[in-house]
Amino acid sequence: MMVKLSFIIVNYNVTQFLRNCLHSIQKYAAEINYEIIVVDNNSPDSSWKNLISEFPDMRFIASETNEGFSKANNKAIKFAKGEYLLILNPDTELEGFYLKEILNFADSKPKLGCLGVRMHDASGKFLPESKRSVPDMLNSFEKLFAGFKKNNSKSYYHNDISEYDISETEVITGAFMLIKRATYHFVGGLDEKYFMYGEDIDICYTLLNNGFNNYYYGKVSILHHKGESTVKNKTYLKRFYGAMQIFIDKYYKNQKPVQYSFLKAGLKLRYQIEKIKLK
Repeated sequence: MMVKLSFIIVNYNVTQFLRNCLHSIQKYAAEINYEIIVVDNNSPDSSWKNLISEFPDMRFIASETNEGFSKANNKAIKFAKGEYLLILNPDTELEGFYLKEILNFADSKPKLGCLGVRMHDASGKFLPESKRSVPDMLNSFEKLFAGFKKNNSKSYYHNDISEYDISETEVITGAFMLIKRATYHFVGGLDEKYFMYGEDIDICYTLLNNGFNNYYYGKVSILHHKGESTVKNKTYLKRFYGAMQIFIDKYYKNQKPVQYSFLKAGLKLRYQIEKIKLK
């Protein structure tokens, strides 16, 4: 029987969250033909290996080094057999029997790029990065410097789309990203220049530039224990702001040099402000 959906999960040091994630898939994905591939990115905590015997039907891959999010996903996807891929964070949980509904919706869109759903944290708070715009000069400054916003400017978090809407959007998050395997390979997968952060924006933008449509499916939700595996330190700041720099170097440096200069200066300033806050 053809595999309809391949779950692709990159783990780093969140064994209990990963266990809960896998249980939620077992509970809510029973009505479809699926497989699960988990890559561990050389977690210092080796307790994830206990999951191999707990979930014998799932494929576990151990990386010898922490290669970053993009490389680890691309490595796992080489083994995937599903018509669709679902790139999923280990600190997320499915919350209902809605995968068939989402896949039917995806099947109905001939130019589907990728699809994301509504995310909320453990307290029930909606996570606005569930739906975003492609970074440009105005919405990036709005994001980098809270309060810098013109009333008529397009919001970074696509505030024109309701939390519960089903709508085309530009950017969804890599915490839950549904995409056809053939489409993923067509656009070259996740750009491995990004270690962590920014790669989801990049692939969404690449899909749009290749004539595909990205969708936000707010009718259903996942729980996302946001940032549980992230330590906000100098390494985090370097990776986060470094990822944004990679993006503007790739898409703005030659094409939009004026915007590039402003964004580069804004990123540099914000990075320095955040470094000072750590002291």
